[in-house]
Amino acid sequence: MRPNGIFATQLAITLSATAALFVLPGSPAHAEPTGALISATAQPDGWHDQTGGSLVEYWSTRSNGEPVRESGALFVPQGTPPPGGWPIMAWDHGTTGMGAGCGGQSQPEIGPQPEYRAMENQVMRYFLSRGIAVAAPDYLGLGLYDTGPHPYLELRTEATSTLDMVRAAREAEPTLSRTWAVTGESQGGQAALGTAHWQVGAAPDLDFRGTIAVDPESDVEKVLPPVSGPWLPALPGSAGADVGGFFTSILAGVRAARPDAQVDSYLTDQGRQILDSIGTLCLPQIKDIVSKVALGDLIARPLSEGPLPGVLNDYLTVPTRGYNAPILLLLNATDTTVPSPLHAALVAQFAANGVDFRAIPGLGEHVVLNDAMWAGIAQFTDRFLATPTVR
Repeated sequence: MRPNGIFATQLAITLSATAALFVLPGSPAHAEPTGALISATAQPDGWHDQTGGSLVEYWSTRSNGEPVRESGALFVPQGTPPPGGWPIMAWDHGTTGMGAGCGGQSQPEIGPQPEYRAMENQVMRYFLSRGIAVAAPDYLGLGLYDTGPHPYLELRTEATSTLDMVRAAREAEPTLSRTWAVTGESQGGQAALGTAHWQVGAAPDLDFRGTIAVDPESDVEKVLPPVSGPWLPALPGSAGADVGGFFTSILAGVRAARPDAQVDSYLTDQGRQILDSIGTLCLPQIKDIVSKVALGDLIARPLSEGPLPGVLNDYLTVPTRGYNAPILLLLNATDTTVPSPLHAALVAQFAANGVDFRAIPGLGEHVVLNDAMWAGIAQFTDRFLATPTVR
């Protein structure tokens, strides 16, 4: 998740893109409306290092509109809710893998690495302390249900997972308001931006107040194809594992979700074998597998040829216009996982298109929050979530 070294910095530009989604024969022919609650199960104190938590199961959809079961975590503040009900912060997590159980929300004990979980718990605790409920989706394919590989960085399913989790949370907990916002970091930052854009047309009945995105993935679709081909080097140590994990997850996901990309036509036999092996795994296992191979040995021809570039544009491009609520960008200039030139490009595109946003810089590692960033989060929540709309 944090590639090290110059080579990793250069290649990590390419490696934040997408894993995939199978249309499974066993999927239901009919389901409740998207966002409909399946169940909400109260969890003991200490779950996610919080109190007041519930495991939520709900209906959402694949990118082709097929209904599918998903899962996530809901936390409600202690005490008496305000007159309009508790406002909601949707929490979109960072990269955790491609298989069932990897999301870390419905099953935190088998999800992200301990250091990531501690950061995530800190963010959740912060919002709860300010009287804001937290609704955290696993994302499609990463939760309780084995529905095929997670479509890593597919903007549409990240957005529907998040919005449908918010709807299910409100059905599960009558003290929640119509007022909500979304926060995410890394992959989750991209998901949060996608959710903010998607809800404009998909949720006019809810009261959306804005987005906080921490070091979000962006513009990978522009840089991945031109620099990727059989010439890719083997990277040593953790840098090779991190870069390879992102890269192979991208290709495996697109291959499963988008047959029109013709991903197999870009792969060697070894490449096809590697992609076959990682679709059910979490990120540490994926990195362990790919650390033993050279990425160039997996690719038979440049990724800039043929249909793949166009599919990537459709699959993961972060919208740079068409938002209807403010955006707070928290961006580390020394980030090497989503390198700072990509952050700068996103800021420039937002500014050119008149998006209502504010950017706060930092000098930390990927998704590290400094004091100014925390102050920005406090100002955002005080301004936009202090007066929730009556349910």
